[in-house]
Amino acid sequence: MSLFESLTERAKSNPQRIVLPEGTEPRTLTAADRILAESIAKVILIGDPGDIHSMAKELKLNHIGKATIINPADEKVIDKYAPLFYELRKKKGITMEQARLTTANPLYLGCLMVKAGDADGQVAGAMNTTGNVLRAAFQVIKTQPGIDVVSGAFIMLLPDGLPFGSNGILVFADCAVVPDPDARQLAQIAISSAQTARDIAGIKPRVALLSFSTKGSAKHERVEKVIEATRIAREMDPELIIDGELQADAAIVPGVAQTKSPNSPLSGRANVLIFPSLEVGNIAYKLVQRLGNVQAVGPVLQGLAAPVNDLSRGCFPEDIYKTVIMTCNQAIGLHNAAN
Repeated sequence: MSLFESLTERAKSNPQRIVLPEGTEPRTLTAADRILAESIAKVILIGDPGDIHSMAKELKLNHIGKATIINPADEKVIDKYAPLFYELRKKKGITMEQARLTTANPLYLGCLMVKAGDADGQVAGAMNTTGNVLRAAFQVIKTQPGIDVVSGAFIMLLPDGLPFGSNGILVFADCAVVPDPDARQLAQIAISSAQTARDIAGIKPRVALLSFSTKGSAKHERVEKVIEATRIAREMDPELIIDGELQADAAIVPGVAQTKSPNSPLSGRANVLIFPSLEVGNIAYKLVQRLGNVQAVGPVLQGLAAPVNDLSRGCFPEDIYKTVIMTCNQAIGLHNAAN
């Protein structure tokens, strides 16, 4: 069974309520129709009901009637959620009138539904910038306890025959959000990525914090940052199998690890690779993807108190479909951890 087959089955077994705030966008509606047809999630569409049904008819979609449709212009909806946004932001000087106006924004309304417990996650970005998607999530949903940084991970699906990772899977982070994390942020990225490995990749995390140095082979402030991040991450989760600072080959090649880091608990079998900066992570995943014929799934946003995932504005319905499935699995993992 492939990764997505496994994730799909898990989502079907415990359907989550996923908000799609770009409810009148054709690709989003097409993906929503498929999600509903396959009973993968309970879809909540935000938008004018007439426009949504008209677009669904034009696209010849047959299952949109199963979705819950929320009209952001409905005063009853604003009355329900605006007070929550006001309470969250009143210390920032927001007025109730401003709260009502912001609540009518579908990105914020969807996040408020998640915050209120009326939904389990949100997927957006087909029509909105990453900045707008994340801003709503930061202001409303906020981060998990003990985490104050949101990061982006890619699930790297290796071709058959490559001996790296677990079951042909590696998790790379951060490849999408934080340009130059400090040691504490890097430690939090490692902890969040371990959770992503469990909830989405379905693997037991073995985390390597990467550097251009292995166990003191080089001295530099950037090496010290990785060493400190490793120490902090171990304090945050003493049960996690984690090590650093390690060069990439010492992290994933047992023979090299035996020479360079013989006492490492990873023994050259890391499956979660934490990069010291965004430029390194972004370059690494793109090179591996293109040169190694590796499928890169993501980015998966991690660290939020409830899952919100961002799409490329050039995405296809298939991308939205898969992102919804990943979001369902994140939500299931968070619910399980809370219980």
